Amino acid sequence: MSLSRGLRAALLAITVLVLVVVYTPLALVVLNSFNVDRTFAWPPKDFTTHWWDAAIHSTGARSALWTSVEVALAATAVALVLGTLAGLALRKTRFFGRNVVSLVILLPIALPGIVTGIALSNAFTTVLGVELSLFTIIIAHATFCIVTVFNNVQARLQRLGGNMEQASMDLGAGPLTTFRLVTFPMLRSALLAGALLSFGLSFDEIVVTTFTASPRDQTLPLWIFQNLFRPNQGPVVNVVAAVLVLFSVIPIYLAQRLSGSTAEGLTGAR
Repeated sequence: MSLSRGLRAALLAITVLVLVVVYTPLALVVLNSFNVDRTFAWPPKDFTTHWWDAAIHSTGARSALWTSVEVALAATAVALVLGTLAGLALRKTRFFGRNVVSLVILLPIALPGIVTGIALSNAFTTVLGVELSLFTIIIAHATFCIVTVFNNVQARLQRLGGNMEQASMDLGAGPLTTFRLVTFPMLRSALLAGALLSFGLSFDEIVVTTFTASPRDQTLPLWIFQNLFRPNQGPVVNVVAAVLVLFSVIPIYLAQRLSGSTAEGLTGAR
């Protein structure tokens, strides 16, 4: 059904308005990273690259960035393995309490971050006697990152069904061969989406990290929060935020390309 000219114009106007609301603050972050005024006076009186140089030579920002990347990569790897296995297990088996298990897997992302953080902190320090470290941050982040991979795997498996896997096994392929040549290629784009979302959630997490990190393990969100209102640090924080905005384009572009290639491959296989 074709839309009227007035309706199309209204939809276009709403789309433009939403994009302006979303991207204007991001553009201001990038612009303020060149603002000569350290208090972000508007409009800027002049522009400078001094804050970019200060950010490049900030050991605290570099260390926090590397910590966040390390934690996010490790948490994403754990989530990919456990989330995929959980999704496959619940799809292939039927047992009493199956829905309860699914609910338990999904629960961590539904709980408030402060509740999850306090619970994990108590579990690590009081129950298990584990000292807070980079390891505890990774485990804490993996608890909610698993949910994103699990949801993507389940949604993709329900949409695809099991006909191709059954055909593979009928032709003599074993379970591992079927998974490697049939199941995994069908799940590739879903796993990629889950991995990107998991990485983003972990990289951005601050509440759970506050309760599960030691004083010597500072992620980038913690560093930004602690330095935003310090003298001479606000502009550097703006530069770090601008870099994150610009570099976020890369994984999105790669995800689109890889997802498109996977979809074309699946279409050709059919």
